[in-house]
Amino acid sequence: MIVLFLKDLKIFLKDRRSVLLTFLLPIALITLFALAYGNMGKSSSRSRSISLLLSDLDSSDASRAVITGLDSVDALTLRLCDSAEGLALVRHGDYPALLILHAGFQDSLLAGKSLPAELLYDELREMEVGLLQPLIISKLFSSFGKELIRKRIEDYLAKEFPDLDPALRRKILEDALSDNVAAGGEAETSALKLNSVQGEREDENSPGLVQAVAGTAIMMLLFSVAGLGSSLLEEKESGTLRRLLVAPLSGNSILYGKMLFAYFISIVQLLVMFLFARLVFGLNLSMNIPALLLMIAATAFAVSAFGIFLAAVSKTRQQAQNLSTLIILIMSAIGGSMIPLFFMPSIMQKIAYFSVNYWGIQGFYDIFWRGLPLIEILPRIAVLTGIGVLMTLFSIRLFRKNILKLI
Repeated sequence: MIVLFLKDLKIFLKDRRSVLLTFLLPIALITLFALAYGNMGKSSSRSRSISLLLSDLDSSDASRAVITGLDSVDALTLRLCDSAEGLALVRHGDYPALLILHAGFQDSLLAGKSLPAELLYDELREMEVGLLQPLIISKLFSSFGKELIRKRIEDYLAKEFPDLDPALRRKILEDALSDNVAAGGEAETSALKLNSVQGEREDENSPGLVQAVAGTAIMMLLFSVAGLGSSLLEEKESGTLRRLLVAPLSGNSILYGKMLFAYFISIVQLLVMFLFARLVFGLNLSMNIPALLLMIAATAFAVSAFGIFLAAVSKTRQQAQNLSTLIILIMSAIGGSMIPLFFMPSIMQKIAYFSVNYWGIQGFYDIFWRGLPLIEILPRIAVLTGIGVLMTLFSIRLFRKNILKLI
């Protein structure tokens, strides 16, 4: 028994890459989940930063005071823009919300009337919007400041009643300030009009359904093509690849054949998963069929090329299995397959750009939830296609180095 234990241990330790991956995988996942969830339950304002767009159409002292107040909040990243640009950014999912201070904001505030302030938001990021609301409402009233209101009342009394008794003047001033604060409190409940940029949705697609279908589909697709890619190493170990090279086939032709098979299976798998979601959960597939077909083709290409790359970079099947598990789980965690991106800190949301999952999931969100036209989805399709091309070029080089030269 001890002899067998020592034999297996020696074999395990010989494969340094497998040893590294065995311990690196849990460490990497612990790090990712700690970054994503480590600040949950903490009240520190530095634990999470929320982005907000603001369009000031009033250009008054009051609106500028609101901007200053919001900009001073540590947990808030404020960006000024015009309303058309802000609406486009929110509609594309780049920002959770746009605050518009309409003309007449200062006059309404001084009169204690309902404020012409509107928050346009992305329903997909309702958690962030829920955190934004109390911050915005508090600043709509407190940022203008009691002192400015006091000055306006004092100027009015001095102009209209210059000979008023000082004691009576102070009494009127304090009463007026109290009434103004009370009016502001009553207006607070209706201070902010909330409107979704998606409007009323008549189709069956909900953000949760799109997340479940797209996130799971891409993650499982990565595991599938990784298995198909590692069959190259199995054929090398069994001698099949050597026999194929005796035939009038080049090494590149063998690799392209594997990639074509992986690409075909990827497309079929995605189509089956989306059709299943349509039949069982009512996912509306007819919103933008050309964009959907192009997104499926681009996602399948990027994923299949990545699967072949994982096999080409490995020297044994064990290495390929460990490496693919590590990379796929990491990409799925940071890319939004396991954890929706709006749950993550801003730094994690930026890191997500380096995963295939992110571009695929966001592309399907553009189709099924945001309802964007094809021309606005093409950049994500282009990125996925670029990933596929790069992975293919790397795979060709590594295939010759790690597989063909070792036969």
